[in-house]
Amino acid sequence: MTDQAGAPTGGIEKKDGKDTMRHQVAGRHLNRTSAHRRALRRNLAASLFEHGTITTTRQKAKFVQPFAERLVSLAKDGSLHARRRAITLLQERDICKVEDGVPVKETTVIRKLFSEIGPQYRSRNGGYTRIIHLPFRRIGDNGQLVMLQLVAESAATSAAAAPRRRSKSARPAKPAPAGGDVAEAAPGDSPPPVDQAETEPADASGPPDPAAAEPARPAGADSPAGPKDGQGAAS
Repeated sequence: MTDQAGAPTGGIEKKDGKDTMRHQVAGRHLNRTSAHRRALRRNLAASLFEHGTITTTRQKAKFVQPFAERLVSLAKDGSLHARRRAITLLQERDICKVEDGVPVKETTVIRKLFSEIGPQYRSRNGGYTRIIHLPFRRIGDNGQLVMLQLVAESAATSAAAAPRRRSKSARPAKPAPAGGDVAEAAPGDSPPPVDQAETEPADASGPPDPAAAEPARPAGADSPAGPKDGQGAAS
């Protein structure tokens, strides 16, 4: 920015002959007055709760998203104080359907918010809405169009109900077989042959073999013990 002489002012604006700076002014102005922004925010939020999804520009969607999620949090509370706060912030609006060319009142936005939308997200902590970017722009000012919609009930409950997958490091190790390391056979391999003599027990019907029953004697055990050669019994 420059002053009347053309010198840069470093971002300082001139208002009523005084230098003013934009301190502590947050949020999106959207080139509207405060009353117009308030009415725009209420209308967009009410249309979102009535239809479940709306198409608008990206700036307006980001502007109304925190306000809509705050109202859903009030609807989850469900108390009388929360309902009064929602009426103060959103105002009341009828939801009508046309029958034979005549609009017929079905319900109101606040009633639908507290009876249908609030209980739907009872087990979800935040993230009730999402913004989906569309591949085309608005005719006229070429603004980026997006879709602001409420998260579906199935998507809201599946995230809380889905079990968590354990990592590979957290899985317990498989116990080793009792007989040591055993090589696993391939699906097409035949099992190795087994010796029949090792598997079949001996026939116990015949007489026992005395040679097999008697234990083997050590060498030299058949000869009687006596004095060694060269040693006499002389006293």
